[in-house]
Amino acid sequence: MEKELTTLQALTARARRGEISRRDFTILVAGLVASAPLLRSTQAYAQASELVLVNWGGDAITAYGEAYGEPFTAETGIVVKMDGSGPTEGAVATQFKSGKPTWDLVDIDPFSAIALGKQGMLEPIDYAVVDKSKFRPGFGWEHAASTYFFSYVIAYDSAQFETAPTGMADFFDVEKFPGKRSLYKWGAAMWEAALMADGVAPDQLYPLDLKRAHDKIAAFKDNVISYWGGGAESQSVLLNGEASMAIIWSTRGSLIEQDSGGQIKFIWDQGIISPGALSVIKGNPGGKEAAMKFIASTQDPKKQLVMFEKLGQGPANPEADGLIAEDRKRFNPVDPANMEKQVAMNMDWYAENYGKALDEYTKIISA
Repeated sequence: MEKELTTLQALTARARRGEISRRDFTILVAGLVASAPLLRSTQAYAQASELVLVNWGGDAITAYGEAYGEPFTAETGIVVKMDGSGPTEGAVATQFKSGKPTWDLVDIDPFSAIALGKQGMLEPIDYAVVDKSKFRPGFGWEHAASTYFFSYVIAYDSAQFETAPTGMADFFDVEKFPGKRSLYKWGAAMWEAALMADGVAPDQLYPLDLKRAHDKIAAFKDNVISYWGGGAESQSVLLNGEASMAIIWSTRGSLIEQDSGGQIKFIWDQGIISPGALSVIKGNPGGKEAAMKFIASTQDPKKQLVMFEKLGQGPANPEADGLIAEDRKRFNPVDPANMEKQVAMNMDWYAENYGKALDEYTKIISA
């Protein structure tokens, strides 16, 4: 039995790396099961299949695999492949509308899940499988399950400035803080950043004054070197010296600080905090049941601690808070000392207004 289990684990690891095809994996597992009665009676291996989880690329591919994918494969026999192409709202809709989606799970903004769920493109979360008590209160939605927290924060090249920026007004001030900037291609949190830079108090942001925000962004365009669309891009634009500042995900902020030997730093001041979530595309090839089991498996606080250590993701499960070392809490977006400096993104506003706001934003940055 031990030999067969070892063989199965080796096969699933090879399939995840793409070294053998799904068809070959199925044939080999079938042969293994046929030769081992004990395995044949194990439900996990009888259900062996494949799930594709789409996230935002870069270091997230490896982190998701190590924290969640490989343990799930070992527990269930289901291979989990990571795709870092970026599950934007439009890309998820395209997958569904194709009638033959190739994605199963998507690392999605909850507001996108709310909007796509209303259109029947996502499976309702099965809360008989996924445990709502393992979320922070208020962070479980009909079509999305909270898996982590992150923030949009200012990252800056400390070698270029004598003093650190203290908020969004400094980000937009190229006289006080010279150099090019980088903004998020998909708009989220850029409106809040522009409005705070223009003098709007954090507690007065919503409903967002889009005209005021877009006027601020349009006037600032000459100072923007790039609009990043994925986490890897946001890291590279700072590491290669193209930009002196960028508004990036805090999950990348902790990584880039390490990768740059501390030269690239980030601040929590006037960060925009947001929950990350997993959703399941309706009609996904791997099946709803397997996808829900995977989401449930991510609620393990020890696995979420791995994601915090590897990506700086704030744990969705409060049980994980106590596992974070004191000297690492400064990287946690949901640590009380960091949260008090930030503003929470309003998911309901985004669910109702994001599509139109993004269209207007895209026209401005593309002009």
